[in-house]
Formats: sequence, structure tokens, C-alpha cells
Amino acid sequence: MRRIFFAVTFIFASSFGFASEGDWGKTGHRATAEIAESHLTEKAKKAINDLLDGYGLAFVANYADDIKSDPDYRKYGPWHYVNIDPEAEEYVVEEASEKGDLVQAIRKCVQVLKDDNASEEKKEFHLKMLVHFVGDLHQPFHTGHAEDKGGNDIQVRWFNDGSNIHRVWDSEMINFYQMSYTELAMNTKDLTKSEIKSIQKGKLLDWVYESRAMAEDLYAGVENGEKLGYSYMYEHMPTVLTQLQKGGLRLAKILNDIYSGKEKDS
Repeated sequence: MRRIFFAVTFIFASSFGFASEGDWGKTGHRATAEIAESHLTEKAKKAINDLLDGYGLAFVANYADDIKSDPDYRKYGPWHYVNIDPEAEEYVVEEASEKGDLVQAIRKCVQVLKDDNASEEKKEFHLKMLVHFVGDLHQPFHTGHAEDKGGNDIQVRWFNDGSNIHRVWDSEMINFYQMSYTELAMNTKDLTKSEIKSIQKGKLLDWVYESRAMAEDLYAGVENGEKLGYSYMYEHMPTVLTQLQKGGLRLAKILNDIYSGKEKDS
């Protein structure tokens, strides 16, 4: 098959106002982290507890957003997204920006956590970042189009307020649902072991392509200036909840594999 490479554009949130509400919102990221924590092995739990000095994954889930305003961490801005050309079929790291992207970010975090020579401080930093980035991956518009900043330039009305489609998926639907992150985490589908294993199956790029395909469907279902409300919630909130759960299960898989020594290259 002819290979068509990703055209990837990396955008700093501080420069363009990208994802101003926070990716998945604070509540969504914490829900994903809480779900992950409930699926960790005892070995992974102990290693993470030691690394985070007793704090849970939900507590650090928004660290990567919290540091955005600090100039010392601005270089990590591009790590939150991989903006994909709709005509592309395949991600090739050699074609990606040297500044990084979401795929490279997750791979880097895994690499550091597996490195016996990395300092505890460095591992703690990359664990916090990994928790957030796996959440970002499951918000479909973080694999969206560069030309509209992952849906940020597609203006919509959320009920009677101005918004954009990226923000609707980041936080508007979750906030409108009015559940805490623990309530969201507890009210996910009751999955069998085989269903969990199926969700956790595959490598990082498989999950990227899945999210990207979902983003394309969502782009096709909204128009600039459209008013969204109850019907959009009714149609898409189940998908939001599914994505939060998938993100948590896959984060747990990554962490369990790291601390069991099984994590392979993604």
C-alpha cells in the first residue's frame, strides 16, 4: 500500500488559546486516572505510590495542564496534541516535528519510567505527564485537524453560550453532566474481563488511529455556528463516558506493563 504520511502541526496552547478549558477538563482527566488506579496491579500500585509520595493518580492528572503557564515548561506544549491531515493514513515519527507531539510524548514518558538510570525526580515528572497524555489521547479532537486547531476554530453555541467544538468535548458536556470525577469513574460500563482485555489490546498507534477516526466522524456531524444542546448531549455523552473508561483502562495497562517489565515499544 502506498504510504501517506501524517502532516502534523504542533501548536502551543499558550500562543493560540488551544484547549483553554483544559484537555478533557479537570474532572474528565481525574476520572480517567481514577479508573486506571482501580485496575493497577499491586506491584504497579506500590511503585507509583512510592514515586508520588502517597498521592493518587487522580491528584496528579492535571499536572501537565497546570504547568502550561510556566515559561520553563512551555516546550511541552506540543506534547498534548497530534494534529492530523485528513488524507494521511499512517504516522511516521521521522516525519513528525522535532518539537514533539502526543505520540512522541507518551513514548518518551514510558521510556523514562522504564529507565533504571533515570532519577526519581525525572520519573515522577514523566509519570504525571503520562497520566495526562493518555487522557488527552482519548479526547478525539486531540487527534484533529491542524487548520482548525483540533476543532477550536469551529465555533458553536453550547445552549445559549458561545463555545467551540473542541471545548464542548473537553469540558462542556462533562460539566453539564454535573458529576464529580469519582462519580464519573464509578458510573462506567460493567465490563467483563474479556471486554477489558479487548479494550487494552493493541499498541499506542492503534489507539491514535481509533481516536482519529472518531474525530473525523465528529467533524462531519457539526457545522460552524451550529447550536448544540440536549440532543447533542443525548447522542454523544455515552461516547464521552466510554472514552474516559478506555483511557483509564489503557493507562492502567501501560503502567502495569512498565512495572512488570513487559512494556514493549509502541
